[in-house]
Amino acid sequence: MANLMIICGPQAVGKMTVAKAIKEKINWAVSTNHDSLEIPSRIFGWGTPSFKELRNVIRKEVFDLSIKNDVDLIFTYIIDFNDENDVKYVKDLKEKYEKNGGKFYLVELETDLEERLKRNVTEERLKEKPTKRDVERSNKELVDSMDKYRMNSNEGELDFDNYLRINNEKLSPEEVADKVIKEFKL
Repeated sequence: MANLMIICGPQAVGKMTVAKAIKEKINWAVSTNHDSLEIPSRIFGWGTPSFKELRNVIRKEVFDLSIKNDVDLIFTYIIDFNDENDVKYVKDLKEKYEKNGGKFYLVELETDLEERLKRNVTEERLKEKPTKRDVERSNKELVDSMDKYRMNSNEGELDFDNYLRINNEKLSPEEVADKVIKEFKL
């Protein structure tokens, strides 16, 4: 039975780094949102209809293969809590894994804009996410997105059994990983 953990939060909050820290401790597979974005972007261009179609195919196959082969998976994702389709997507993934006997975990990270702008230009982030290498554009997108999307939930908005919200502004990825593992008894 495969389990799924989604780590959500705004850009540069530390989702990928925390996912890797958790993987080091419990050896779950990791699929970052950018795994499903970089290839379609390189082939079809960012945001085109073909980009979106290939992105969706990649994600679906990763989840299906995780379930088929009993691979516990950590997926990093930005949820726009103002978009009911985004919230439904997460709920559908929860249902998909639970229907197949697995468990679903949601970890929500938050930190302030200043810290996120610092993290947006770290060497690891730029290495792993080629679309972020135009730092000026990436920083502008990060700031502008705050007016377009609500990337953290409101207090009490989420009713998942296995849910944890962490302000990781002053915590190392390893400290966050330890909190997640302890909270969910992994």
